[in-house]
Amino acid sequence: MSDTFVIVGGGLAGAKAAETLRAEGFAGRIVLIGDETERPYERPPLSKEYLLGTGARDKAFVHEGSWYAANDIELLLGVRVTALDAHRRTLTLDGFEPLAYDRMLLATGARPRRLDIPGTDHTGVRYLRTLPDSDNLLASLTEGARVVVIGAGWIGLETAAAARKHGAHATVIETAALPLHRVLGDEVATVYANLHRAHDVDLRLSSGIAEFLGAGGALRGVRLADGSEIPADVAIVGIGVQPNVELASSAGLDVDNGVLTDASLRTSDPAIYACGDVANSDNPLIGSRIRIEHWANALHGGPAAAKAMLGQDMTYDRVPYFYSDQYAPGMAYSG
Repeated sequence: MSDTFVIVGGGLAGAKAAETLRAEGFAGRIVLIGDETERPYERPPLSKEYLLGTGARDKAFVHEGSWYAANDIELLLGVRVTALDAHRRTLTLDGFEPLAYDRMLLATGARPRRLDIPGTDHTGVRYLRTLPDSDNLLASLTEGARVVVIGAGWIGLETAAAARKHGAHATVIETAALPLHRVLGDEVATVYANLHRAHDVDLRLSSGIAEFLGAGGALRGVRLADGSEIPADVAIVGIGVQPNVELASSAGLDVDNGVLTDASLRTSDPAIYACGDVANSDNPLIGSRIRIEHWANALHGGPAAAKAMLGQDMTYDRVPYFYSDQYAPGMAYSG
């Protein structure tokens, strides 16, 4: 009887892992499970070319829809995994019989951190993580719309740039003294502050938000920590993400700021691997554990995990890489 490999997580990492399993000659059963109804897609276009209106929606998808059946990959979309029994090697799925596996890959990703302040239930308060999120945001970034962005990280600044591209007004609220200061330092962070100001973005630095203001359930503005108010039709919250570790934690896997893995992306259970945003992995090149939330880590981590699942001698020690597009300049960094 052939083995069953199950991949939990229908994003880029999971799709590339499934692709690699077949490319490396695995002839057993592959089940790829995603809780979204869209087939696997890449996330950078959500805040870059698709949101800017310069790239088609279909460009985000990892494979054509027919690719999964053509490669004998069972793609279960809109399906939630409710329990993992690592001892019995079975998964419980909403609406399906329990699924047994021989080896499993956790590529469950991350979700946006939520603000815990009054008014978060107003329509117009947005988070950006999924393709439908980007669809809805794109429809809101209209000429003259008043957009307030909470958080001057990558998502915040890219969505602010998209707002300006579509002719909307943009205000960015950030608790730090400079945008991207934690990751880029004073000099490059100042470059980005000046870049956005040159495109008429109102940067409110060293500032915090206290409340979303609304009427009839619709967003009308934001109140800052100093009591000042800013009118808003749309508020985009970009204050980071947290890894989706609940399934791993409930199954007794070692978890600490992500699912802990060795340098081969194997978890504390020898039949379970983890990669992408959710994995906090030993990196021999860096000499410590690291959890990376960037596109390149999903792109390369999925294939690396697949090879390790097949028993190949694999050490995942790539140098982290990230890129960003804001207005005309592009930026890429490694390290």
